[in-house]
Amino acid sequence: MTSKGKTLFDKIWERHVVRSVDGGPDVLYIDRHLIHEVTSPVAFLGLEKRGLKVFRPDQTVATPDHNVPTEGQHLTIQEELSRHQVDMLTKNCKNHGITLYGLNHPWHGIVHVIGPELGLTQPGMTIVCGDSHTSTHGAFGAVAFGIGTTEVEMVLASQCILQPRPKRMRITVDGVLGQGVTAKDIALYIISQISASGGTGHFIEYAGEAVRSLSMEGRMTLCNLSIESGARGGLIAPDETTFAYVKGREFAPKGEAWEKALADWRTLSTDEDAVFDAEYRFNAADIVPMITWGTNPGLGTGVNGRIPEEKAYAGSDLTTFLKALDYMGFRPGEAMLGKPVDYVFVGSCTNGRIEDLRAFTSFVKGKKKAPGVTAWIVPGSRQVELAAHREGLTAILEEAGFSLRQPGCSACLAMNEDKIPEGKYAVSTSNRNFEGRQGPGARTMLASPLTAAAAAITGVITDPRDLLES
Repeated sequence: MTSKGKTLFDKIWERHVVRSVDGGPDVLYIDRHLIHEVTSPVAFLGLEKRGLKVFRPDQTVATPDHNVPTEGQHLTIQEELSRHQVDMLTKNCKNHGITLYGLNHPWHGIVHVIGPELGLTQPGMTIVCGDSHTSTHGAFGAVAFGIGTTEVEMVLASQCILQPRPKRMRITVDGVLGQGVTAKDIALYIISQISASGGTGHFIEYAGEAVRSLSMEGRMTLCNLSIESGARGGLIAPDETTFAYVKGREFAPKGEAWEKALADWRTLSTDEDAVFDAEYRFNAADIVPMITWGTNPGLGTGVNGRIPEEKAYAGSDLTTFLKALDYMGFRPGEAMLGKPVDYVFVGSCTNGRIEDLRAFTSFVKGKKKAPGVTAWIVPGSRQVELAAHREGLTAILEEAGFSLRQPGCSACLAMNEDKIPEGKYAVSTSNRNFEGRQGPGARTMLASPLTAAAAAITGVITDPRDLLES
């Protein structure tokens, strides 16, 4: 007997289908379109060539984030390409009547940080952006995914997108997380188990006690990294934690509209008899603080673990394995603990929220930064920056030898002034460790804010639990 139950993903998707193409993609209506300076200029140029205006500018929100400097934001941007792209975003938004939260605006920040904190991200929505980590917004029970420049133009012109429906996957994490284990560790653990291509063709729903225990910030981190398993996106069914986070935010429904929205949001869950195309189940007790040793997010281990031996790989996988180790300057079987660290980066759309800064600051309080470490602590938005000042985090960081920069994507990617030098090792709370991702020749090890804090204090890869216990 065929199941009649539907997944949460299918329920949201089907609400937004305008038309289905026989044997092809769906025409999907988009509730919220987020844009930034990197993937939008060519899309706007396409509109101009066709003599079109943005169809529904009130459903599009813009902010510059990838290319912006994280120091001296009141000054002219020095890098020519960065300055040009930010200027073009400003011009295009003005020409098309699009809301722009530019540099020095109180709501400026990384697009995937400001969406949730302003209440622009809500359960049941379809959300797109010309950025792969749009999956972040799925933490609210939304179908959110990244799109290419041609698709950005399509949404600007029609508020719709042609999109094939992906397969559905559920990943359940049972049990209670141990001390020092964060949402970032859950994500890196899952990817290490299913690989950096294990989610290809799927949209992931995360479930289980460990997932439910996460704050909204933690859920955003988990969904953010869905794309690093090859998935199209990830989402978590909304619950009381979700509703409490959204309530009262700038663009959240108010009054009667809130009650009506809340009643609808409470219906957004997967039916008990729904069937997924793929299922994984993990035990939270098996997850420890994680760190990557290779050149994709799936090449990771527990911080107290070792790099695999060659015998763990075969065929083309062995070639990839050896190439990754050669780039990183590591060898099979080596322990990760004790490896020297040159740079520590805390920030990005993965871990640049106020909760991440609180965790890092709490860890380093009363300690001192290791003298050989350069640390960049970068808030994900102006609101996060102001909260850090208001809560006294800035003073604690400065006492420990750190300083807080200004909002932006920063050292997540080599598109601005914050680049890791060639050959240097960086413990990064961002989302990708590809060759050259943080700068030509940079060597990136992905980790949580706690593991990054432990490295910043000791100057080497350290199990944060050891310092938490002490």
